[in-house]
Amino acid sequence: MAVFRAFRALRPLPAFAAETLSPPYDVVDRESALRLAAGKPHSHLHICRAEIDLPADCDPYGPAVYAKALSNMEQAVRDGVLKEDERPGYYLYRQVRLGRARLGFVGCVSVDDYLSGVIKKHEVTLAEKEEDRVRHFDRCSCHTEPVFLAYRSNEVLSALAAQWSAAHPAEYDVTDPAGVRHQLWPVFDADTIEAIRVLFEQTEALYIADGHHRCASAARVGLERRKADPAWTGAEEYNFFPAVCFPEEELEILDYRRMVKDLNGMSPEQFLQAVEKAGFTAAPADADFLPAAEHEMALLLPGAVWRLSAKPEILSADPVEGLDVSLLQKRILAPLLGIEDPRRDKRIAFTGGEESLAVLRQALADGSAAVAFLLCPVRMGQIMDVADAGKTMPPKSTWFEPKLGSGLFLHRF
Repeated sequence: MAVFRAFRALRPLPAFAAETLSPPYDVVDRESALRLAAGKPHSHLHICRAEIDLPADCDPYGPAVYAKALSNMEQAVRDGVLKEDERPGYYLYRQVRLGRARLGFVGCVSVDDYLSGVIKKHEVTLAEKEEDRVRHFDRCSCHTEPVFLAYRSNEVLSALAAQWSAAHPAEYDVTDPAGVRHQLWPVFDADTIEAIRVLFEQTEALYIADGHHRCASAARVGLERRKADPAWTGAEEYNFFPAVCFPEEELEILDYRRMVKDLNGMSPEQFLQAVEKAGFTAAPADADFLPAAEHEMALLLPGAVWRLSAKPEILSADPVEGLDVSLLQKRILAPLLGIEDPRRDKRIAFTGGEESLAVLRQALADGSAAVAFLLCPVRMGQIMDVADAGKTMPPKSTWFEPKLGSGLFLHRF
């Protein structure tokens, strides 16, 4: 049973929502953050990437950065840009990208649910990335960005969200520079709050879509605060952290596409023969072919595109081994191209998002890549199956679009 509780969000007044809205901290580097925040003194990047307000040679993980984040947040409160709601509530959050919408619930989830596995993960976190957000959250005494969770389809929750958003005007309705529309509806009605709480309490599990490091960091901060507070009861705000929960059917996942610098000493003809011996059928395809079904891939060579279909005998019922990304790695990348560790091998590169196909084609044309692979994106249901089995997704196997907006709701503890 999942804990999902109402909270008092620290959030911008509507007049500042458009300027405050920013990408998540981990999808921009310092240079991009500087560019996006230029001329925007109230951009959330001044909080989640506070190094942009310090000298260029500062340590991005040094104490001065976290102190600056706190200072910037407190200044935004003093200036009346950010204000904490007077009473707890939930929030409905809609994103619209390229005509496709998703509508989710914003509330606080439980540190204990993360530790016990009610909130399920599918990635391994990196200690240094965890430590960064631990220091950031702890110094600010605030979860400055939400995590991105999913839940299995629930018609009652979806109907409640649709009815509320249709019956009330959005308090925020802003479009970011990437063209993604962000809308927010506060929900303070007591009966509706109780209905949402009970419906989530009946939900067996929540699944991390994006934000594994933020979840792990929030949990660590909560545990550290408990150690420092012998009288803790479990009701303290540090025992909870903010999340946006979307139904699985509304999530769009794009594939990570792969390109390899060379064919490991083989000619294109030899490589194609080896691929077929590895358990795939290969057929010539049109230049604009994109895989549209599981166990189907596109193999791009300079001047040629091939449709690969996995033969039944190489398929697996295991939730991880049966993924196309696993078939590609274990049948082609490792044994044929010598890519044993795709996380560290310099001969392979990954690209995702709308521009990735153009990137691959350019790499093939200029000779910086010898072969590229396109896979059908995984479904959220497959990710949930992997998480239910207590396993992890292969590296670079999911790309969620759009990313959550940051700065529209923070959680102080």
